[in-house]
Amino acid sequence: MLDLTVLYCGRETGSMPHRYGRALRGSLTQGEEPHRVAQTALSRRPVVVWNMTRRCFLRCVHCYSDSTNQCDQGELTTTEAKAMLADLASFKVPVVIFSGGEALMRPDFFELAAYAKEELDLRLTLSTNGILITPKVAARLKAVGFSYVGISLDGIGAINDEFRGLKGAYQLALQGIRHCQAVGQKVGLRMTLTRQNVKDLPRIFDLIESEQIPRACFYHLVPSGRGHSVAALTPPETRHAMDVILERTRDLVTRGITVEILTVDNHCDGPYLYLKVLEGERKVMSPENGTLERSTIASTRSRARQVYELLQWNGGGVASSGVGLACIDWAGNIHPDQFWMHYSFGNVRERPFSQVWSDLSDPLMAGLKNRLPYLKGRCGNCRFKGLCGGSLRVRAELATGDPWASDPACYLTDDEIELGHAPRVP
Repeated sequence: MLDLTVLYCGRETGSMPHRYGRALRGSLTQGEEPHRVAQTALSRRPVVVWNMTRRCFLRCVHCYSDSTNQCDQGELTTTEAKAMLADLASFKVPVVIFSGGEALMRPDFFELAAYAKEELDLRLTLSTNGILITPKVAARLKAVGFSYVGISLDGIGAINDEFRGLKGAYQLALQGIRHCQAVGQKVGLRMTLTRQNVKDLPRIFDLIESEQIPRACFYHLVPSGRGHSVAALTPPETRHAMDVILERTRDLVTRGITVEILTVDNHCDGPYLYLKVLEGERKVMSPENGTLERSTIASTRSRARQVYELLQWNGGGVASSGVGLACIDWAGNIHPDQFWMHYSFGNVRERPFSQVWSDLSDPLMAGLKNRLPYLKGRCGNCRFKGLCGGSLRVRAELATGDPWASDPACYLTDDEIELGHAPRVP
């Protein structure tokens, strides 16, 4: 995840130390240096997405798990699920995301959530379509102790309903957001950017402001599951969408509105943001602006350098699939991430997750934990690979069959990445 509120707007958020190793005006935590993520890939504990059920009453066009309104007979039992959660707790994973399908359709959802929180002290978040969140459900989510509830909205009104395959889904999801807010449950929206809904970005930001939604995550499309048939944005369309997101985020922050805006699943957003900050720096220091105070010049230069160093510390894709992100599906299969359902490292019924995740005998697992030397093409020769980390490897694998090929969703130009050049610090 790329935190635009922090990097583009210079506004501190609660997740800043976790993502970037320091406060905005602080030093790197515990004296750590850039590339800390790459150096500690073997010891890093992943955020675990648990697709606890495949069942869902919607049929979203971009669903990576290709869910249906039917229970999978191979789902982990309550007992098996508790054993898995206990292993995750002992392995000290930072957070478990309850997801689906639609997680709230699993009959033992609250039993498992209570066990994870009360018995294991796991940090929990929920990914949901929001439709089943009544006032009573919202109150129970709050009582159990979910840190965050992310509700999917892929457009306003009819556009969202078309994505979901259910008329009225938009209003029901919006009610779910409001029900969470009413009980003090932290909640936000999630939107996947496609050619069908990108035109709704301005209206989504209007909604964020009018509904006082404190957090929004904008996902780049990953063509897995049913998502393979969805029209992805072209590079120019992606750049335009990012410009809209960046400028609307800055507008909200400038006007004093407390909000956290993130982009997800395309780590070249980081270098693109850095280049935007650098472009702004050059404009400020251009001769057309006349004589500037030295403090203004120093502040502007330090801002671009700071963004570069924070991105470098984070590592981008280096800290994602197979390192800082994992997926366990409804049947207990372990995947590098939730979009890589077609590849499994093992199953929690046969070996605990902690053992499987630490076993480097699988070539893909070993490669993901040290991926930079394996990157090919534009990703391998990009001057920003220390910031981007090769972005999302599963998207490259889905497009080419090679997990080390270039990520086809990169929208930076050859000139911007300066093929073959070493990274430059501003």
